[in-house]
Amino acid sequence: MGLDNVFHELSIVLLFAAAVGAIGLVLKQPLVVSFIAAGILAGPSVLDIATASEHLDVLAKFGIAILLFVVGLKLDLHLIRTMGAVALTTGLGQVLFTSVIGFFICLWLGIDPLASLYIAVAITFSSTIIIVKLLSDKGEIDALHGRVALGFLIVQDIVVVLVMVVVSALAAGTGTTNGEELGAAGIALRVGEVVGKGVLMVGAVALFIRYLARPMFDRIARSQELMVLLAVGLAVAFASGADLLGFSMELGAFLAGVALASTPYRDVIGARLNPLRDFMLLFFFISLGSHMDVSTVGDQILPALVLSAFVLIGNPLIVLVIMGVMGYRKRTGFLAGLTVAQISEFSLIFMAMGLALGHVSGADVGLVTLVGIVTIGLSTYMILYSHRLYRWLEPVLGPFERKVAHREAGAEEEVVEARPDVILFGLGRYGSNIVRGLARRDVAVLGVDFDPEVVRERREAGWSVVYGDASDPDFAETLPLSTASWVVLAVPAVRPVPGASDPSETNVRALRTGGYTGRIAATAHSAADAARLKRAGADVVLLPYADAARRAVEVIADADADSDADADSSAETASSTVTPYRRGAAADAS
Repeated sequence: MGLDNVFHELSIVLLFAAAVGAIGLVLKQPLVVSFIAAGILAGPSVLDIATASEHLDVLAKFGIAILLFVVGLKLDLHLIRTMGAVALTTGLGQVLFTSVIGFFICLWLGIDPLASLYIAVAITFSSTIIIVKLLSDKGEIDALHGRVALGFLIVQDIVVVLVMVVVSALAAGTGTTNGEELGAAGIALRVGEVVGKGVLMVGAVALFIRYLARPMFDRIARSQELMVLLAVGLAVAFASGADLLGFSMELGAFLAGVALASTPYRDVIGARLNPLRDFMLLFFFISLGSHMDVSTVGDQILPALVLSAFVLIGNPLIVLVIMGVMGYRKRTGFLAGLTVAQISEFSLIFMAMGLALGHVSGADVGLVTLVGIVTIGLSTYMILYSHRLYRWLEPVLGPFERKVAHREAGAEEEVVEARPDVILFGLGRYGSNIVRGLARRDVAVLGVDFDPEVVRERREAGWSVVYGDASDPDFAETLPLSTASWVVLAVPAVRPVPGASDPSETNVRALRTGGYTGRIAATAHSAADAARLKRAGADVVLLPYADAARRAVEVIADADADSDADADSSAETASSTVTPYRRGAAADAS
């Protein structure tokens, strides 16, 4: 039962969404799932709280516009270039195979061809926001599989925008005039008009980038609040302009982001807009959930489960096959493949766009929404426990790896010290400085890192380095552990997602399980992490921040002591020539 006052209703909806989100947090679920669930429960089919559909729809459009604006703002083409063929091949290959196979699955399920095409395209996209968050929490964003995943996820983002452009253009270029079907000449004229408007819009964006974007923001850069306000205003204005020209608002907002991506303020604007983006998207997901007809869910359970199984199993297999053919190890392909085992918020936006154009029905949107809830919910656990899953499935993954994984084989060539005294994992800033310090003490060190680029750079500098990961038991067995008195785990200290395994703890246990009896030094983030690593088998726990703080205190204290000594020396010298002012003299005078 809805309320007459829209403000009161929205306040209740927000509190209700927060409560559902808190439950989702306990279950380790992304907020996307919680917000959709909140929309379904608050909708007319269940609690009937969210009845102000028009107001929710307006707020939802703002959320979508800001989301596409941020995507355009952070479009990182450099990452695609650095990852080269793997990002493009894997990204485009996964989209192609998933959409083709998904289309025939939808036809087999009895869905009409146009809706099948929409659904098949929708289930090809994965959530960049969710994947980046999960990989960052696990400390794997800079790992090889993390960078590969980011590369093809960006390719997916570009593809989904292009698909929206095509759909928007087709919708604007065909149709009826005054209720009468257009003939061939009329359609050709309409398509030409759309092309002309498209050229006009892109030209306007190019002129804005060339003459207005940088000068405009240079003038107001002193006020970040005003800069963010202007950015949001431009996003909405570009979206409105695209809508007036007959294109989708999503395209306009995306182009606004691309226009500002060339300015040095993109990172500041993006960081400030992320919380606003997440808040405004809440209304989209609630609006989406509230429009679902729960009475039809029973008929959609079987198709949703079939499509969910395809996304959860088929998408990772497609990525695993492509990366295996390209010469990557099965472990890298498996871990990267798990990142596409869910559909994206863009999938839901794309289906909502099809609904607005009359190409799909509300039942089709509901079907994709159910697939989203199932796949996002389950894939979260798959990514959190990815290494454990790999250990379970490794025996059957052999066919997905070439005899010579040449993409990573170059990083694994043996350049090992004959008898290293120390084997050090993690050649970032912290680990590299430890290597340099030990080298100055004539300690033979073998470095290990899971980033092939880092391995090549260190080798060019003359270091003894191999490619590998301590959490891989098979790899640990290939190291000269019997000659090393120490193994140092200088991997970045991260706080793992609650319930997930700590990478450092996993590494320690893998080394002990592999039979290493020497001493292990591991890196921890806190005293609690240190205690856990000690229980896992570490002999020494390094606390970089605490150790650095203690050293900073020593340096500051020593500097103060030296300053006091210099001051005392100066005072003694001055006392032989002048009579100093003393507090006692002042007291006597008083």
